[in-house]
Amino acid sequence: MTAIPETLRENVRLLGELLGDTLLDTQGPALFRKVETIRNLGKAVNLSDESDPQPLIDELAKLEDKDVLPIVRAFSHFLNLANLADQEYFASIEAAHRDSLDECLEQLVDDLGKDAVAKSLRSLNIELVLTAHPTEVTRRTLIRKFERISEALSDLRRTDLLDYERHELATELRRTVEEIWHTNEIRDERPSAIDEAKWGFAVIENSLWEAIPSFLRELDRNARRRLGQGMPIDASPFHFFSWMGGARDGNPNVTHKVTRQVLLLGRWMAADLYHKDIKTLGGSLSMNVASPELLKATDNSNTPYRDILHTLRKRVETTLDWAERRTQGENLMPPDDVITERNDLLEPLMLCYRSLQDCGMAHIADGALLDTIRRVHCFGISLVPLDIRQDSERHIGAIDELTQYLELGSYKDWDEEQRQAFLLEQLDSKRPLIPRRWEPSDDTREVLDTAAIIANEPREILSSYIISMAKQPSDVLAVALLLKEQGIDWNIPIVPLFETLDDLDRSVSVMDRLWSMPWYRTYCDARQTVMIGYSDSAKDAGKLTATWAQYKSQEQLVKLAANQDIQLMLFHGRGGTIGRGGGPVEKAMASQPPGSVNGGIRVTEQGEMIRYKFGFPRVAVRSLGIYVAATLRATLEPNAPPKAEWRELMESMSQASLKQYRAIVREDERFVPYFRSVTPEQELGLLALGSRPAKRKATGGVESLRAIPWVFAWMQVRLNLPAWLGARQALEHAEQAHPETLQDMVDNWAFFSSFLDLLEMVLGKTDNSVTAYYENQLVAPEYHSLGDSLRQDLDATVTLLNRIKRQQGLLEDDPLLAQSIQVRNPYTDPLNYLQAELLKRARKSADLDPDLVRALKVTIAGIAAGMRNTG
Repeated sequence: MTAIPETLRENVRLLGELLGDTLLDTQGPALFRKVETIRNLGKAVNLSDESDPQPLIDELAKLEDKDVLPIVRAFSHFLNLANLADQEYFASIEAAHRDSLDECLEQLVDDLGKDAVAKSLRSLNIELVLTAHPTEVTRRTLIRKFERISEALSDLRRTDLLDYERHELATELRRTVEEIWHTNEIRDERPSAIDEAKWGFAVIENSLWEAIPSFLRELDRNARRRLGQGMPIDASPFHFFSWMGGARDGNPNVTHKVTRQVLLLGRWMAADLYHKDIKTLGGSLSMNVASPELLKATDNSNTPYRDILHTLRKRVETTLDWAERRTQGENLMPPDDVITERNDLLEPLMLCYRSLQDCGMAHIADGALLDTIRRVHCFGISLVPLDIRQDSERHIGAIDELTQYLELGSYKDWDEEQRQAFLLEQLDSKRPLIPRRWEPSDDTREVLDTAAIIANEPREILSSYIISMAKQPSDVLAVALLLKEQGIDWNIPIVPLFETLDDLDRSVSVMDRLWSMPWYRTYCDARQTVMIGYSDSAKDAGKLTATWAQYKSQEQLVKLAANQDIQLMLFHGRGGTIGRGGGPVEKAMASQPPGSVNGGIRVTEQGEMIRYKFGFPRVAVRSLGIYVAATLRATLEPNAPPKAEWRELMESMSQASLKQYRAIVREDERFVPYFRSVTPEQELGLLALGSRPAKRKATGGVESLRAIPWVFAWMQVRLNLPAWLGARQALEHAEQAHPETLQDMVDNWAFFSSFLDLLEMVLGKTDNSVTAYYENQLVAPEYHSLGDSLRQDLDATVTLLNRIKRQQGLLEDDPLLAQSIQVRNPYTDPLNYLQAELLKRARKSADLDPDLVRALKVTIAGIAAGMRNTG
């Protein structure tokens, strides 16, 4: 087996020893010995597939109740520390060489020439949407401590450290690990939607605010070296957006008041950060030599740069004061000099920049001043413009209520043609539709109040209006009408989100109808974003079938957009897990249909994946580089369309997979009780994960459960069922019917090989013996037969995948991931076995000891850390 790279091994060992020392000091030698015994038994279990877990289970059974909580905390903390070591390694220079952006540019230039690459690089538009789905189990308090550890590990790699400096760093590490041990790792209260938004702003402030200009400087250097020209000053390949405080689909906690507050917080936070930048610039730009343009603007001042920045600083302070007072509840009209658009910031900054360039001070111009200018281009006046997201049924309900009040009939009862005719007539009308004295229901009032917020805020702080569960063209027109009735004077992009298998199949006909409407073509100005839902389609149809449906939908939308002369942006609603569309960016981009990444892409970054990718500046710079390299390659060197025989086989594989998936999830009456008993699905509510309920509706079965807890629950018991169920039947069908075509797909189709690689990743994290233990502890005997068949299916899937990929075992081509999993399993396995026992006790007793309830919560968080993702 490939050894862990030395820096990673050293960091894992160092942090583990520090945690052990803390445990010894705070809990005493007896408990420390128990932890070490369990850890060694955990290692023994993972020596081979044939290792017997019973000695570990027996040792855990001996534990006294008082020892359970500190022991699960120890193992949970080790897994978080191991993740930090992982992050620090992969952000290091050695790891970065594996996917260097510079190497990407060099290869593309060799293939296509400098001009083609430079043109594409200048026009890149990568939109990353931060979302606060209930997946981030780690408290912000601990995240900040993790950041300190990461910084210390990075500093320890320096070769110029003096002895006392190395000692101070080691002491800081020890102190921080002790602080972590003495901090409650579980939230006591569920965060509000505003708390989630503040967490998103903190990612910008603590990491991306530094990372974006750092990355762009590096990109500029690479471009000059490889392309012979740098990046334009206004180049901004990245823009960040947010759903935090804007996504209200099924979340009653996100109201129009919350949205307004979050928009104000964004403006306040942006003003605060720009204020610090401008204050620093004022101290640096002390020169008196200036261009005639700048001297004229400052009445020939002896300190022209400081004077122009002082005026800008006063405007920012006014904005800061106004936004802060508004967030505190004061109902103030904005003063005339409040910042309302990015040009308010850019114009004086660019005036200084041009002057410095004209006067021979280019190095000064391209320093901190250029960094601030690039921040303005990237983050605008609110850091992350907000997407508004609402379910299509809420819009239908609002208009139905209105048409019935006006005695026009029931909008809900009208067919699609009647709905479209009514909506288009009203959209063209100059008369208001909503009566002044109409008193709508609370639900409809909330929809209208949200539309009013959009109409009355600066357009730069808003991004799109996303329609969940979009099914028909009327869903888009309905939103346009509701916004019009609230007085909006600009055309906010309206984005249909196609989520289920049926919706994906229908997406092309829906957009064809919309783009054929003269009114809508004028509204969208031949620009359209369409969102593809990965989570719900996979939950609806299984991973393989959903993946193929997503591919076909995107492919057909790209073709349709070209025929209709529409500039299309595809918005990928990916989660962190494979079952929800997650996975490495490089694989995701490489597997897109040709032409679907035409220099632009929009992707959600969800939950804990935001922290893993962008939580620290150095990690963020590397992640940004990966995105640029992957987007450039997908744009400039897209894969060829799949062969006809590949399509035909993939279609029949999809049907085989769908049949098996739905036979289990929808048709087997044992499935729901088995799922609810073998997984901690019912107990996930104990963790205050996020502001959004686990279900879209208060009642209902698995179908109403959100995709996130659906995946989270199966991951906890190490079965990871959503990512592989149905794959065996599809692959067996292909192997038996068309083995040569199947092998051709494996070797030559990036889409299919990427799917297999992601399938392999998730299979590598499963453990049938752990799942069987949960079943024996928690599931009624009459459902055991289902569990047996699922585990047999999983084993057969692993065997089949290895055969198709012509390998002896999983992850042969990814030894680092295999080693990473091996490092974590000895710590994750004990948490699994203890969790099963705690679930058993909790379900039998309503008054479980509070420390054991807390221990159960810690196991959930710890296993999530061990698996490196939640939902």
